[in-house]
Amino acid sequence: MTNVSELGVTTFTMASFSGMESLNSVYFCLFFFLYIVIIVENTSLIGLIVLQKSLHEPMYLLVCNLAANGLYGSTALLPAMLKHILSRSHQVTLSSCLLQVFTVHTYAIVEFTILAAMSYDRYVAICRPLHYHTAMPLSKVYKIITLTWLLPFVAFLAMFSLTLNLRFCQPVIERLYCLNYSLVRLSCSDTGYMNVVGIVTVFLYTVPQIVLIFYTYGHILKICVFSSRESQSKALRTCTPHLLTLVNYAIGCFFEIAQSRFELSHLTFESRSFMSLYFLIFPPILNPAIYGMSIQRIRAPVLRIFNGKRKIPAKP
Repeated sequence: MTNVSELGVTTFTMASFSGMESLNSVYFCLFFFLYIVIIVENTSLIGLIVLQKSLHEPMYLLVCNLAANGLYGSTALLPAMLKHILSRSHQVTLSSCLLQVFTVHTYAIVEFTILAAMSYDRYVAICRPLHYHTAMPLSKVYKIITLTWLLPFVAFLAMFSLTLNLRFCQPVIERLYCLNYSLVRLSCSDTGYMNVVGIVTVFLYTVPQIVLIFYTYGHILKICVFSSRESQSKALRTCTPHLLTLVNYAIGCFFEIAQSRFELSHLTFESRSFMSLYFLIFPPILNPAIYGMSIQRIRAPVLRIFNGKRKIPAKP
């Protein structure tokens, strides 16, 4: 039953979960397994980087930060999903929905900001190799990591503070999780001004990262064009994990934009669910695998564990 008070609707129904009712035990096992995989992968990567002092370098610390954000984003989604799958009512309180809105959106912005910081790190490593340790001391890296979390939180708070003041009249959310725009659409009042604020805030917390990524990779490409084949191969190996992670993030963004801007009711429930959940499940699953398999200094300790701690040489 939906609760309505003088402040408006205080409990919402997550309508999309009704499509899972016929196979709820299967979906529960699937998402529970995915959550365990995400936790194991990301905590293992974080633990490895923290415990191996040889990995206390800018690139690995940023990878560690990326893994921590993967845990943050998946935890914003999957425990709540598991609860809804087992529930008959599929209801969520306003406070819980707002909390999920904040965590999901900040996860997305933090992820993009970390990827932008990683592109700068690769730019310095390839374009200014002799000055790398001078340009990227650990003290600077720690400041960058702090900013990759602080700036997205502050940026989204501007938009989120407006959502907190809204009164809601519609009780049904046609999603598997709460998002800001899906919640704003249920408001009792005109929210046209929020569209303007939303465009401005999206511009502020995405355009600088996009510019930085294109700038750094533009310079990397320029350096590679005039370099030897060996240098080109080394640059490609260095940038491949980051580029794969960027592509993974871009796919999630495309699916999310497609769902919010286009009518996709002709697609099956499974297809729409896949597109909706890709953004919060696949980057946390694939990113540790990408870096773990691509970077020898991360892969070697992992292989030693699975090979009875037999020594495997790690490339510098």
